[in-house]
Amino acid sequence: MFAVKTKFEAFLVIYALATGAVERGFGYVHRLPGASGWLMFAACTGVVFIAGGKILDAVERDEHDRDAGLDML
Repeated sequence: MFAVKTKFEAFLVIYALATGAVERGFGYVHRLPGASGWLMFAACTGVVFIAGGKILDAVERDEHDRDAGLDML
Protein backbone atom coordinates (compact mmCIF):
# COMPACT_ATOMS: atom_id res chain seq x y z
CA MET A 1 0.00 0.00 0.00
CA PHE A 2 1.02 3.59 -0.33
CA ALA A 3 0.14 6.94 1.17
CA VAL A 4 -1.43 9.63 -0.97
CA LYS A 5 0.60 12.75 -0.19
CA THR A 6 -0.04 15.15 -3.08
CA LYS A 7 -3.10 16.34 -4.93
CA PHE A 8 -1.71 14.84 -8.14
CA GLU A 9 -1.63 11.39 -6.53
CA ALA A 10 -5.12 11.99 -5.17
CA PHE A 11 -6.44 12.81 -8.63
CA LEU A 12 -4.83 9.65 -10.02
CA VAL A 13 -6.56 7.56 -7.35
CA ILE A 14 -9.88 9.32 -8.00
CA TYR A 15 -9.50 8.72 -11.75
CA ALA A 16 -8.90 5.01 -11.12
CA LEU A 17 -11.96 4.85 -8.86
CA ALA A 18 -14.08 6.62 -11.48
CA THR A 19 -12.93 4.30 -14.26
CA GLY A 20 -13.82 1.24 -12.21
CA ALA A 21 -17.15 2.73 -11.17
CA VAL A 22 -18.17 3.43 -14.76
CA GLU A 23 -17.20 -0.09 -15.81
CA ARG A 24 -19.22 -1.60 -12.97
CA GLY A 25 -22.10 0.76 -13.72
CA PHE A 26 -22.25 -0.33 -17.36
CA GLY A 27 -22.31 -3.92 -16.16
CA TYR A 28 -25.41 -3.11 -14.13
CA VAL A 29 -27.01 -1.35 -17.11
CA HIS A 30 -26.51 -4.46 -19.23
CA ARG A 31 -27.73 -6.88 -16.56
CA LEU A 32 -30.66 -4.92 -15.14
CA PRO A 33 -33.33 -3.67 -17.53
CA GLY A 34 -34.66 -0.13 -17.53
CA ALA A 35 -34.42 2.40 -14.76
CA SER A 36 -33.00 0.02 -12.15
CA GLY A 37 -29.82 -0.46 -14.16
CA TRP A 38 -29.37 3.28 -14.62
CA LEU A 39 -30.08 3.85 -10.94
CA MET A 40 -27.30 1.44 -10.02
CA PHE A 41 -25.04 3.16 -12.56
CA ALA A 42 -25.73 6.50 -10.88
CA ALA A 43 -25.04 4.98 -7.46
CA CYS A 44 -21.70 3.56 -8.60
CA THR A 45 -20.53 6.82 -10.11
CA GLY A 46 -21.99 8.99 -7.35
CA VAL A 47 -19.87 7.27 -4.74
CA VAL A 48 -16.77 8.52 -6.55
CA PHE A 49 -17.77 12.12 -5.81
CA ILE A 50 -18.08 11.34 -2.11
CA ALA A 51 -14.84 9.37 -1.93
CA GLY A 52 -12.99 11.93 -4.07
CA GLY A 53 -14.03 14.75 -1.79
CA LYS A 54 -12.87 12.84 1.28
CA ILE A 55 -9.53 12.00 -0.35
CA LEU A 56 -8.90 15.62 -1.36
CA ASP A 57 -9.88 16.88 2.10
CA ALA A 58 -7.48 14.42 3.72
CA VAL A 59 -4.62 15.45 1.43
CA GLU A 60 -5.25 19.15 2.12
CA ARG A 61 -5.41 18.49 5.87
CA ASP A 62 -2.15 16.52 5.76
CA GLU A 63 -0.44 19.29 3.77
CA HIS A 64 -1.64 21.84 6.30
CA ASP A 65 -0.40 19.70 9.20
CA ARG A 66 3.00 19.24 7.56
CA ASP A 67 3.31 22.99 6.94
CA ALA A 68 2.36 23.74 10.54
CA GLY A 69 4.83 21.18 11.90
CA LEU A 70 2.09 18.98 13.36
CA ASP A 71 3.15 15.83 11.53
CA MET A 72 5.45 14.90 14.39
CA LEU A 73 2.53 13.97 16.62
